[in-house]
Amino acid sequence: MNVAVVILNWNGRQILEEFLPSVIQHSKEATIYLADNASTDDSIAFVSAQYPEVSIIKNKTNGGYAKGYNEALAKIDADIYCLLNSDIEVTKNWLPPIINAFETSETIAAVQPKILDYKKKTHFEYAGAAGGFIDRLGYPYCRGRIFDTLEEDKGQYDDISPIFWASGACLFIRKDIFEKVGKLDEDYFAHQEEIDLCWRIHNYGYQVLYVGTSTVYHLGGATLNNMNPKKTYLNYRNSLYSLLKNVKGRNVWLIILLRLFLDGIAAIKFLIDKKPSHIPAILKAHFGFYTAIKSLLKKRKKLPKKEKYYSIYSVVWVYYILNQKKLN
Repeated sequence: MNVAVVILNWNGRQILEEFLPSVIQHSKEATIYLADNASTDDSIAFVSAQYPEVSIIKNKTNGGYAKGYNEALAKIDADIYCLLNSDIEVTKNWLPPIINAFETSETIAAVQPKILDYKKKTHFEYAGAAGGFIDRLGYPYCRGRIFDTLEEDKGQYDDISPIFWASGACLFIRKDIFEKVGKLDEDYFAHQEEIDLCWRIHNYGYQVLYVGTSTVYHLGGATLNNMNPKKTYLNYRNSLYSLLKNVKGRNVWLIILLRLFLDGIAAIKFLIDKKPSHIPAILKAHFGFYTAIKSLLKKRKKLPKKEKYYSIYSVVWVYYILNQKKLN
């Protein structure tokens, strides 16, 4: 099975200097690519000089995560793509368990490993943890991470388990299925596009898997940290995008109305927490969603079917009202 590890880069010289050596050292089973999003620093020169074994693909513009990967992957011939963030440290023998998982069934379309925090290696990391899920209202959460509560890794998720979405920080996907379901949606630019991709994978009848016997460490926030209003804008807008595109039936409009109401409550919370810059980001996200409704409805019609996507009704209710901070 031919695996391509593809690292998307934009002005990431320092990040590459720190994290690329582990990928080189522990990825003998794969071919490594650097997909550069029109960097203006010396990251390409650095990688060319220090790691000539890494193939470099130069994108003409910085189209974000979605467009950057779509353009780069179109130039790579492999059975399996690994979309790997530049700020991830991989570990010894991280690839064989992933490859073995794909070999068990052709219906397995995407896989993610265990993702731990590079800054606190005893704990799960925000972006993916032990595999992603989604509630009825479209809020994402993970085994090992609900909202900002991160569990300590005590081996409780050292399993191989079906999940709803795999983290874009370290996402393995079959090339043929990636192309069949429509690749990454470039209108997302960045953030939650992997959730939409995995949602479409399920709607096409394939599976997404978590493999806890493979471990990576993610720094996180290398491009946009959680306190950046631009990230707030993208997350809120893109979550609404995914709902309209993928939820079955007319119920989707009621769910969207509930989400818009809850987003308003979130804006009040940002105000109480003295983070007022996030309030216009939420408003901008809503207006961005309204202007995109027509194009989203066209995308919605292209899906062959729409599967049930949620395991619990409201993670907000479970977390804030029931005070349940982790999955049972």
